[in-house]
Amino acid sequence: MSKPVWIIDDDRSIRWVLEKALAREEIEYKSFASADDALSELPVSLPQMVISDIRMPGSSGLDLLQKLRDDHPNLPVIIMTAYSDLESAVSAFQGGAFEYLPKPFDVNHAIELIRRALEQSQRKNIHTEEAQTAPDILGHAPAMQEVFRAIGRLAQSNATVLINGESGTGKELVAQALHRHSPRSDKPFVAINTAAIPKDLLESELFGHERGAFTGATTTRHGRFEQAEGGTLFLDEIGDMPAELQTRLLRVLSDGNFYRVGGHQPIKANVRIIAATHQNLDERVKHGLFREDLFHRLNVIRLRLPPLRERREDIPLLAKYFLQKSAKELGVEQKTLSEAALNFLSAQDIPGNVRQLENLCHWLSVMTPTRMVEIADLPSEWRDTQTSSTLNQDWRASLAQQVTLALQRNEQNILEALTKQFEKTLITQALLHTGGRRIEASTLLGMGRNTLTRKIQELGLEDS
Repeated sequence: MSKPVWIIDDDRSIRWVLEKALAREEIEYKSFASADDALSELPVSLPQMVISDIRMPGSSGLDLLQKLRDDHPNLPVIIMTAYSDLESAVSAFQGGAFEYLPKPFDVNHAIELIRRALEQSQRKNIHTEEAQTAPDILGHAPAMQEVFRAIGRLAQSNATVLINGESGTGKELVAQALHRHSPRSDKPFVAINTAAIPKDLLESELFGHERGAFTGATTTRHGRFEQAEGGTLFLDEIGDMPAELQTRLLRVLSDGNFYRVGGHQPIKANVRIIAATHQNLDERVKHGLFREDLFHRLNVIRLRLPPLRERREDIPLLAKYFLQKSAKELGVEQKTLSEAALNFLSAQDIPGNVRQLENLCHWLSVMTPTRMVEIADLPSEWRDTQTSSTLNQDWRASLAQQVTLALQRNEQNILEALTKQFEKTLITQALLHTGGRRIEASTLLGMGRNTLTRKIQELGLEDS
């Protein structure tokens, strides 16, 4: 499907006229009642061209034009104006809009302008267009659409954002998207993984140091806060930040100033903070592992990135994209996953999430001899691990069913009864495996021989 023409106007009748005209010309289109709705859609998809009104509730056509000119300079934009706006519109759009369309307009003239804009769009350098529209975050699942909408809503915000998500879900990609669609997009995006830097070095990494501040500090060094001046500082794995650094970060967020290590002059911090963690910060606060006041400073807006197991419908899309990417990077023939292999992958939990899936696709691009990838072509650790995972899910599901039935029957002492069944099964299977040798069985189970003997007596397994 080709990219659509975006129609943006708060007047429903105008949208209807243009929709009918474009449908008659067999031109794909998508309509929005406001510029803000269209801006929210930008992180998800990109049009081939835009035709927009100038005056609407919320963001104006001028605001939209400026945003599109900044982020997508090759995208043609036609602005619709009333005659009373014409003089100001013409001067404002010089060098900006592709064309303006006075209202009321002739439909045929509007279609002619749209076709000219589409032809210009198609003539643009293909490589430039690919670079601008290359997807960095993919997903059709409802959970990911929520993330895309949030990025769109935060497009003009400088608010601090806390991103929660398991390892490999793409937290830094979201941080980059928030920066790219923000007013700070022309300034630096600086990332630091606070868990990957030794505690003794982290303070200097963040805030810099003065010459002579410590042994080996032969020159003044600018830290990440200064490197990100005017832009965005991404603090990954914030949950692992040492307590004393948490205090210093809180001070920066509170009064906007910081000191280099060994420094005495305050430095003004003009950065937007985006933090991320795979941990449950609420729980870490409860256990005294993370400062509550810092948590509230960071937790202005929270985004949750879903793990792949909550967006399984995106696995085929992601796999196809990663196989294309790997083939291009490696200069090899692109591999394709068979339907059986896709179904197999889509049924797995993939604990490493998007990063693990990307690594798998890279491995397949290198190691699979045939173009079509079958289940048997997957790495052995994938097949073995996923089989084990399936078995684990099966017994847990059975246990859950037993608990549910016991609760429905209003049974008492459910924990004690099920624990006895659990221990009995473990010991019986261990003894069968060792041929009745108790010392060996106790070692495998991780319990002392005397404890095993006592359990055998208590559970009535003597004659088993």
